Amino acid sequence: MALPRTRLLDRKVVAEGTMAFSFEKPPGFEYTAGQFADYTLLDPAETDAEGDTRGFSLTSAPYEPRLMATTRLRDTAFKRVLRNLPIGAELALDAPYGSFTLHHNPARPAVFLTGGIGITPVRSISLQAAHDRTAHKIIVLYSNKRPEDAAFLDELRALDETDKDFTLVATMTQPESSRLGWDGETGHVDTPMLSRYVHDLTGPVYYLSGPASMVSAMRGVLTAAGVDADDIRTEEFTGY
Repeated sequence: MALPRTRLLDRKVVAEGTMAFSFEKPPGFEYTAGQFADYTLLDPAETDAEGDTRGFSLTSAPYEPRLMATTRLRDTAFKRVLRNLPIGAELALDAPYGSFTLHHNPARPAVFLTGGIGITPVRSISLQAAHDRTAHKIIVLYSNKRPEDAAFLDELRALDETDKDFTLVATMTQPESSRLGWDGETGHVDTPMLSRYVHDLTGPVYYLSGPASMVSAMRGVLTAAGVDADDIRTEEFTGY
């Protein structure tokens, strides 16, 4: 069976070296916030050993009218073609996949420990939860080197101000190199920082998303704090 097609509708820079691509949502297409999709270029101008298909988190929330994929602009054949595609160009879409989705029990808070491009499924989950007015308490600890590198930072700050059940804690590990300045948290997420915002560390369900090294480090922090392995969900981002 042929895969459904989608069309590129828009692209925009959402952080230094990071671009979001908006695509047409095929009729009847459904997914759960936090899932991902495989996009395949059709007759690309160039290709390489990594092939013409990439998986990207669905950065968009299901209620939004378009699909969104967000990626670091690494210098690969796929991404060179993607960032130069004409508006209206078609791609094949294979989706949805993945189980990095919000748990069902709203009595347990959801705590997201995310870094860099790992924010993409978190945006989807957080916006959909606000739209659906779920009873979940959501806390997002979002780590980047500088605010210039933090995709969707302003959007998540706005959600923090308007949704009483959503808390954003942004932290920068190299704030001194920022042209914008920074007066928020600094340094990597560790047990003391986490404890300032999560009073019972064993109470929530945790979601770790970002580079593999960051996910591994955060798992170590949680395990040392006594968090059960069944309460830790992960999504590793490689090749970004």
